[in-house]
Amino acid sequence: MLRYCLLLAMTFLFAAPASAEHFFVRNQSEYAHALKDIEAGDIIILANGEWRDFEMVITGKGRKDAPITVISEEAGKVFLTGQSSLRIGGQYILVTGLVFRDGYSPRGEVVSFRRNKQDQARHSRVTEVVIDGFSKPDRYDSDYWVGMYGSNNRFDHNYLVGKTNKGVTMAVRLDSEESRENGHRIDHNYFGPRPVLGSNGGETLRIGTSHYSMFNSNTLVENNIFDRTDGEVEIISSKSGGNIFRGNVFLNSRGTLTLRHGDNNLVERNVFLGNGKDYTGGIRVINRGQTVRGNYMEGLRGTGFSSALTVMNGVPNSPVNRYVQVQDATIANNTVIDSRRVTLGAGADEERSAAPIDTTFTNNLLGGTQVGTFLEVDADISGIERSGNLLVAGKAHSAVDDIARATVEMVRADNGLLYPADPALANIGAPRDLSPVALEQVGPKWYAKPGNDALFGSSGTVIEVAAEEDELVDAAAAAGPGDILMLAPGEHIANRVIALDKTLTIRGAVAEEGEETVILFTRPALVELGEGGNLQLEDIAIDGKLAPDSVGNSAIRTTIFPIQSNMRIEMDRVTVRDLNVNRSFNVLTLGKSALADRVSIRNSAFTNISGTVVSAASETDDYGQYNVEYLEIVGSSFAQVRGAIADVYRGGRDESTFGPFVTITGNALAEVGKGGGADTASILLHGVQTARIERNAFADTAPLRIVHTVGTPVSAVIENSFSATPPPVYTELHYEGEPRVEERGNTMDGVEAE
Repeated sequence: MLRYCLLLAMTFLFAAPASAEHFFVRNQSEYAHALKDIEAGDIIILANGEWRDFEMVITGKGRKDAPITVISEEAGKVFLTGQSSLRIGGQYILVTGLVFRDGYSPRGEVVSFRRNKQDQARHSRVTEVVIDGFSKPDRYDSDYWVGMYGSNNRFDHNYLVGKTNKGVTMAVRLDSEESRENGHRIDHNYFGPRPVLGSNGGETLRIGTSHYSMFNSNTLVENNIFDRTDGEVEIISSKSGGNIFRGNVFLNSRGTLTLRHGDNNLVERNVFLGNGKDYTGGIRVINRGQTVRGNYMEGLRGTGFSSALTVMNGVPNSPVNRYVQVQDATIANNTVIDSRRVTLGAGADEERSAAPIDTTFTNNLLGGTQVGTFLEVDADISGIERSGNLLVAGKAHSAVDDIARATVEMVRADNGLLYPADPALANIGAPRDLSPVALEQVGPKWYAKPGNDALFGSSGTVIEVAAEEDELVDAAAAAGPGDILMLAPGEHIANRVIALDKTLTIRGAVAEEGEETVILFTRPALVELGEGGNLQLEDIAIDGKLAPDSVGNSAIRTTIFPIQSNMRIEMDRVTVRDLNVNRSFNVLTLGKSALADRVSIRNSAFTNISGTVVSAASETDDYGQYNVEYLEIVGSSFAQVRGAIADVYRGGRDESTFGPFVTITGNALAEVGKGGGADTASILLHGVQTARIERNAFADTAPLRIVHTVGTPVSAVIENSFSATPPPVYTELHYEGEPRVEERGNTMDGVEAE
């Protein structure tokens, strides 16, 4: 069946001149030949199949009633793979139906609305194009997927999913005069899951840069869906003026729509649905003349810069790359419900000392959770005039006592959103006629939206593995994604490293009393995680007594090659022992350019380890990059471990990421972290943004060390007991003042600490 977009293109034929040509091309040579005499109204049809290493270029002089069109033969059957890209110049060009996958662009962009600096696209359109996982192999090798230049171009009904490397998914560029006040339209696109990058540079959409932020872009962004776009703290970064953000839906996406630079932008009728996910946020206001009205936010859990609504403090006489004071902002008729935080005067510090002025905050409906303060005030807000607002749930800072409070019945309307049942409140909060754009209305109809990540055990297949040499290795190689390897009691000896590129569970079968399921390995590692690898271990023992004396031994490690995807590692009811053939034999090592979304260790035991249990400290370049987003160690025991049970490093001073987030609770540590050196530690957290160390027993261990670097870290050390152990060591590298650590209920050698 011919594609929907082919039918779309054919509609242009009726207005095209009689001399218009149709070129059906089967390879790059035929495509190049067709380009030589292309004219207004002509159509190039790409044959179905794979077009590998195709640096596609299209330019020419189409007309409004007779565009030059490039289209695929059938829906979803033309694939640009390998090192491929698309550049568009000229005017009135239509490109539709391409699928970029299984490769990456050799250039700085996958799709570019310019052929070169002199030939930028005008009045051109890219529609129903797919870019699916087309990322550069190294996560810190930067590019854009889409770069918009020129003027009056449209990017609509496209699908962009799975960017894993550094760089904005889509950027509107203002670095030439003809690209300013551009009148671009970005609509009905599906911006799908973008995993946590672990550094700055993970925005999904950016319009302008700080260097050109004094110019207007006049770009319209409407009726798009941003689904699980978690790259960094800014989902959309508006760095120019005169833009309109209207009718977009944000689903389960960490971060905010941020008016970072530039003035006189309009944000209206957008819907933010966090569904209780960590760090989901709404709108952040900076600069002059911004209007934020008629937006709806529900289930958001962000605080600070990722609050449901954030009004920033600015820098006096700010340079263009910092924070211009909020002035003349209008924030009206927004609904914030079941959300963690609204922050006024956010980011106030010695540098950001310019409070908002000449700003109105009116007729907003505000409802928080029961966690902490919902309406938070971090600076002087006398410059924010408040009227007609209603607080229906949550605590408020004393500085906003003027906001009326009431218990209000909320009813979910046909559009899926909550509104007050009382008709007298109809003019407070978001408009009743909001109609959030639906998933079926965005992206190409012929390309399926992605589901959730594969869960451990999701295939339903259980493979029994006998206790014989290399049976485990062979079974792991043959298993499918989501399978469970059920290991029989006895010794499982692995003479080859398990190279894991799938989601896999390794579980010990129920054993008779006195029996044990033990894995031994004769190589420097038992498991090596590569692209696509996720590992769950349950009810087994890992013994290192057969491992060789090799530099860099680790029971589980990541490959030395770049890994695009983020990984998950879980250990529950696992025993790890005798990793001591050399001085630094780790349990888990996350290498450079690897990022684990989650590492979870529960109900497990570790003894006689010469290295570190979790080493997540490979990114030491101080660029804000790190190796683990969430680390939790709960209800486990550690004895005779020379290194730390957790070594987590996040360097730099960038504020564009949320993590790492570390929870270490209810564990017993004995003789941990005493491997030598002046800075030995039982737990070493450097630059971690959120840390909770609670109800652990430290006996004859090296000290707990926490180093704060950037932002507003939240660290708590609560109800721990320290026996024959030095007191915790807290260091502030940039903040002047007492260490920002909450301490309470801890004891030192049986005496409650002061």
